[in-house]
Amino acid sequence: MSPSPRALLALLTGAFLCGCAVGPDYQRASVPIPEHFKEGGDGWKPARPGDHLDRGSWWRVFGIPELDALEARVAKANQTVAGFEGAYRQARALVAQAKSSWFPTLGASGSATRARGAGRSSNQPGGINAGQATEANIFDVSLDASWELDLWGRVRRQVSSARFSQQAAGADWANALLSAQATLAQSYFQLRALDGAQRMLDDTVVAFARFLELTRSRYAQGVAARSDVLQAQTQLALAQAAAQDNEIARATLEHAIAVLVGEPASSFSLPRAPLTAVPPPIPAQLPSTLLERRPDVAAAERRAAAANEQIGVAISAFFPSLSLSASGGFTSSTLAQWFTAPHLVWALGPQLVAALFDSGLRKAQTDEARALHAQSVAAYRQTVLAAFQDVEDNLVSLRVLEQELVAQGEAVGYARQARDILTNQYKAGTASALQVIDAQTTLLSAEQRLVLLTGQRMVSAVGLIKALGGSWGEPPPASRHE
Repeated sequence: MSPSPRALLALLTGAFLCGCAVGPDYQRASVPIPEHFKEGGDGWKPARPGDHLDRGSWWRVFGIPELDALEARVAKANQTVAGFEGAYRQARALVAQAKSSWFPTLGASGSATRARGAGRSSNQPGGINAGQATEANIFDVSLDASWELDLWGRVRRQVSSARFSQQAAGADWANALLSAQATLAQSYFQLRALDGAQRMLDDTVVAFARFLELTRSRYAQGVAARSDVLQAQTQLALAQAAAQDNEIARATLEHAIAVLVGEPASSFSLPRAPLTAVPPPIPAQLPSTLLERRPDVAAAERRAAAANEQIGVAISAFFPSLSLSASGGFTSSTLAQWFTAPHLVWALGPQLVAALFDSGLRKAQTDEARALHAQSVAAYRQTVLAAFQDVEDNLVSLRVLEQELVAQGEAVGYARQARDILTNQYKAGTASALQVIDAQTTLLSAEQRLVLLTGQRMVSAVGLIKALGGSWGEPPPASRHE
């Protein structure tokens, strides 16, 4: 006695539910994590990826409304970020495509044909003679369904891999946004440092012009040599050239900011204002948010997970695939009797398919999947190590720059005093013009270095925030993603 279609369907459904997923289950790769940073003091705890934490508007710690307004435009108008957003939507669509394999596919078809063929001989009255052509209509409509049972977890592994890939694409999107925001903040502070340098250079040009007039006056009085005037003119021209170079550097940064906020460089401008911001105070003890918030670390870890699932997909090819197919419809030679019971046709049955010999293809594909997983694990570990290096670099930079700024500020004060003393001595005829020019050059170099260090310190502060994933404080519970 053959089983009924309902019993056969129940049997196959039970086999599907009892199916197992072949291949290794994913476990996050171990990474050596120090208890604390060498440059950051104690208080760091081992971290785990948790990029679901909200990074918030981290740039607001600097308290600059103009920067806040620029940062708000990055997420909406930056085209690099928009590209990663598109990649995330694509990854989400691939998850939906993978999920579709869980369900049966259903199709419908209908046809109406007219066939012509040779007739058969007949001794009956009105029969058809041999060789006489006949014509007939054939009307057909049918529904076809097929369903591959996921006995070995191939579909489950594919869906899981697609989900991990989607999460990695989302982390890439977040990382692109964080990078663009950090680059904007760093470019903004560099531009403001150049504004300060421009003000200093303009003042220097005025001072050098005054000294040139002094040398000309003394030369006219016969108490100074012509070389004093030429040296003063040379010094003034060099200062004017330095001021023009500074203008080029500022314009370049302004254009870069325009691109970051999605605006043509020709229509974007920022008013001049010297850098006055200082880095926010860093807590003595910081929660370990490095791996919890860095989206690049999260993306690398999710790709390792996706690659692990592909191993199971490759292994499932060693096992036979079982699919259930069903079809039903009506076939008739006349329209009047098309949808009547005598013309109903249907078919239902399972199909078992297995590859018996493939010359090592499936083994090679499995080896490839394992190798790709090993690559992704190595990339994840390297990303973690690079993340710790990033934090250490910015911590030591901030610490050293703070000390260097104090020393450089003292150097500027001493150089200014020396310049003033030698200028007075030159007026009194006890110092040469070359001594004054050397003092002026030393002061200009010291002031330029001080402005540069001020900008570098702000760049390092932004770099540290970026290295920590967007903040160095725990967000309020309300700001966490569900």
